[in-house]
Amino acid sequence: MVDFRIGNYLLKPFTIHTKELMEQYLQEVHSSLSDYSFAANFMWLANSSGFYTIVKDTFCLFILNGGELSMLLPPLGKKERINDAIIECFEVMNLNNSSKYLSRIDYVDEYYMTNFVENVEGQDIFEILENYLIEKKLADYVYNIDDLIELRGNGYHTKRTEINKFKKNYPGFTTELLDPAIHTEEIIELFNRWVINRMKYMPKVELDAFLDGINYERFAIKRILKYYQEMGLFGMILRIDDNVMGFTVGERTNETTATILIEKTEFDILGSAQFIFREFCKLLKEHYGSLYINAGDDMGFENLKKVKLSYRPAKLLPKYSIYQKN
Repeated sequence: MVDFRIGNYLLKPFTIHTKELMEQYLQEVHSSLSDYSFAANFMWLANSSGFYTIVKDTFCLFILNGGELSMLLPPLGKKERINDAIIECFEVMNLNNSSKYLSRIDYVDEYYMTNFVENVEGQDIFEILENYLIEKKLADYVYNIDDLIELRGNGYHTKRTEINKFKKNYPGFTTELLDPAIHTEEIIELFNRWVINRMKYMPKVELDAFLDGINYERFAIKRILKYYQEMGLFGMILRIDDNVMGFTVGERTNETTATILIEKTEFDILGSAQFIFREFCKLLKEHYGSLYINAGDDMGFENLKKVKLSYRPAKLLPKYSIYQKN
């Protein structure tokens, strides 16, 4: 990818070398959403064109898709600069896009969305609502980490049962910290098996969306493994009889919250997903001192939604998109 200019702004490719700059601006952002990190964006842009620029002293991350620009996050920086930057970012997108209706800002935290609606300089809330459409999208599932470790009470009875069955049926299991130099090939093999087996049981109504997203996930995993150390990630491997049957990767989101970026286990080993999830939460608490776990959103999949709700989230963190009306 190469730089390209839109109006007065030079958009530069979003690469591993952007990490330090983005994280400087993220220090001014107080959000527990899983999307507000360098790694969470860099991994998913492995098969896409990401660009960034600085607008009103805020860090602005764009994605170029089919020649059209949108934003993966609102401008990052000091709160008092964000609202003016949002308006100017729409102007940047409009200069590039074939229609202003294609210009949008995704993954807007509720706090910053509210701040935008209430405090844009020179406009009151009614004028803002005339010009912009704010749409509630998915939500992140956030849990008390001790709940996920202890699994106490009737609400977690099924989880405890599944874990106990796994430990009984697979007494030869071991866990170890993820090391890409050792585990990359086995992780890719596990992912390929998971895709094949998942498709066998995927509801037909979800199959198209699954296929659309699976290549992004494949490239994301490869990017995680390639830049694991540079991104400062933390992961765990599950082995059964010396074979990798599960892996998971997370990171520290803020002083109280850790996010699990990805998790995969062998499809037909019952209880392995529940087991690796709990064991990794133990490691995250020990490694980061986290009080909460953010497990991300459900991507609109009904089955994933049921699984995440079954762990009894302490809170749901909504995400919004901002569009222009006219």
